[in-house]
Amino acid sequence: FPFRADVFLLSSYSGILPKLQSLICIHKDIKMATDGPAYAPFFGVMGATAAVAFSAMGAAYGTAKSGTGIAAMSVMRPELIMRSVIPVVMAGIIGIYGLVVAAVITNNITEGYGLYKAFTQLGAGLAVGISGLAAGYAIGVVGDSGVRGTAQQPRLFVGMILILIFAEVLGLYGFIVALILTSK
Repeated sequence: FPFRADVFLLSSYSGILPKLQSLICIHKDIKMATDGPAYAPFFGVMGATAAVAFSAMGAAYGTAKSGTGIAAMSVMRPELIMRSVIPVVMAGIIGIYGLVVAAVITNNITEGYGLYKAFTQLGAGLAVGISGLAAGYAIGVVGDSGVRGTAQQPRLFVGMILILIFAEVLGLYGFIVALILTSK
């Protein structure tokens, strides 16, 4: 039984060739929008999802971490509870940044949505989301330590507020960049 590789290869490729041609021409079956492919809105929706999800994680961590500091501090000095809520409020603002950007991105997803706009809005969502995550983490750590320290030494309050403002600004930077990206 002689084996000829050239005959074997030719006969095996003859059945594969039509299948390969059908795979190559599969792009004809994808429905195209007027300006972009049908999958372009996926990237915009992922930008909106990233904006809300990462910002909410940062806000939740900042709230939880600061809240444990408030609970520990309130045992020693219950009269300082209302002054100590400031880190929790600042962490909540981080979540609002993500919500606003997600709403702007969602309202921009219309008929004829192209890949350029989709990718810029994905970038916008990631910018506000990841910067919100970092800012929430910073607010939580500073808020926890600052609240506990303020209970022992009230003069630390102004310093704590200044550090919290600098931590909040990190989220604001991402918010500004996201708004610029969504306007493109």
